[in-house]
Amino acid sequence: MKKALIAMSGGVDSSLAAKMMIDLGYECIGCTMKLYHNEDIGVERSRTCCSLDDVEDARSVAYKLGMPYYVFNFSEGFREKVMRKFVQCYEAGITPNPCIDCNRYMKFDKLYERAKLLGCDYIVTGHYARIEYDGNRYLLKKAVDDTKDQSYVLYSMTQAQLAATMLPLGRMRKTEVRRIAEESGFVNAEKPDSQDICFVPNGDYAAFLEKYTGKTYPPGNFVSDDGAVLGEHKGIVRYTIGQHKRLGISTPEPMYVSRINIKENTVTLGTAQDIYSTETFAEDFNWISGEAPTAEIRCKVKIRYRHPEQWATVIPTGDKTVHIIFDEPQRAITPGQAAVLYDGDVVLGGGTIR
Repeated sequence: MKKALIAMSGGVDSSLAAKMMIDLGYECIGCTMKLYHNEDIGVERSRTCCSLDDVEDARSVAYKLGMPYYVFNFSEGFREKVMRKFVQCYEAGITPNPCIDCNRYMKFDKLYERAKLLGCDYIVTGHYARIEYDGNRYLLKKAVDDTKDQSYVLYSMTQAQLAATMLPLGRMRKTEVRRIAEESGFVNAEKPDSQDICFVPNGDYAAFLEKYTGKTYPPGNFVSDDGAVLGEHKGIVRYTIGQHKRLGISTPEPMYVSRINIKENTVTLGTAQDIYSTETFAEDFNWISGEAPTAEIRCKVKIRYRHPEQWATVIPTGDKTVHIIFDEPQRAITPGQAAVLYDGDVVLGGGTIR
């Protein structure tokens, strides 16, 4: 009998993934990754992926399904690979995507190591995406439910990881998932989806940064493209490219963050037109096939999780770097976010915008 380790967040998606694997005849073990200590970020109990409530929800489902359940303490690795990088990016004027880093370094790295120790053949998660084998290599594909598709945050997966991963929800719709969970008597059948970064549950990134680092980020100048001072900002970590709200200044026309200068501690503001561009570069690039193409390719590119894919020409400039030229100007291409390439519903690869 094949054995599977189910990554359970406490939410309905991973809970149903566990049930589906048991129904398919797999020997299953449930687990939750403890990624940080709530008290470290000033949170006692909250609806986040590492809270006590979520652990108890996951444990309840695991016991209902009759499978063993464990909590693995990965807080040290999470602090190093995800939280510290999150801080360093904002301090460098870059906007990170910690969910991508968590998948890359925790779920599909640390958890794989634990799965091997437990003799498991597969890791199973509640992500909405599909893994298929075409007879030659493994493909990462979009979910059937395009409103829940999470293939964007999985672009760093390798062929070896895809071969040892199962994503049971990839062909399902969220409404169906909730219906089956309710019929199965799961305590989390109607539990809301988490909308926040797990270690910043209130969405106040700047407050988290100040608490985590013990630093205060000094105010500086908002400036125009020609260097004219437009007002005072409240600390450079509070801003990201394309931001329009919460600037705290009055201008004759709407203004947007177009550049961040860490050295000068300035934030450049421009018009809506100023934040559009037609090209970018991406680094630390992962090609799902394991091989970079030898010539430029035509495909669609997504530059944010909720960003509609756009046609572009992609030119490989090395094994881990690409030059992306869009057919049409794109709004707020943001350093630190991911550029992910698609050929129809197949993920070709992705990397970090620089």
